[in-house]
Amino acid sequence: MRYLAIDYGTKRTGLAVCDPTETIVSPLAVIRSDKGLIGKILDVVNSENIGAIVLGLPLNMDDSQGPQAKLTLKFAEKLRKSLQISVHLQDERLSSFGAQEKLFSAKLKKNELAERLDAVSAAEILGSFLEDKGSEKDAEK
Repeated sequence: MRYLAIDYGTKRTGLAVCDPTETIVSPLAVIRSDKGLIGKILDVVNSENIGAIVLGLPLNMDDSQGPQAKLTLKFAEKLRKSLQISVHLQDERLSSFGAQEKLFSAKLKKNELAERLDAVSAAEILGSFLEDKGSEKDAEK
């Protein structure tokens, strides 16, 4: 199945996808988080033949929900009401840190880094989700 990962932010939202075999994860785009965000995501779901969504949930290090996590949960509900596919939540703690480490070695300029960071963070979220999913399958065997 193809998954679309979303790193939701109040200004920018990063998107990433995986291939149908759930093996390769790729950053897709960074889009503006405006009133048309759900419509833009729906367009991506249709054009990329997406079967489910993985939405990063920014929990605090102590597992509590801060203001951004609460906004993300509200956004998840909007997605569930607007789309006819599953929306999974994935702990995204440290995904931005991992994305920054990957982009740092690319020696990008500051503005290029900002443009790509959210999509690479979404790829980190999706990679973690697929890894967890694979671990659950292995445990069932």
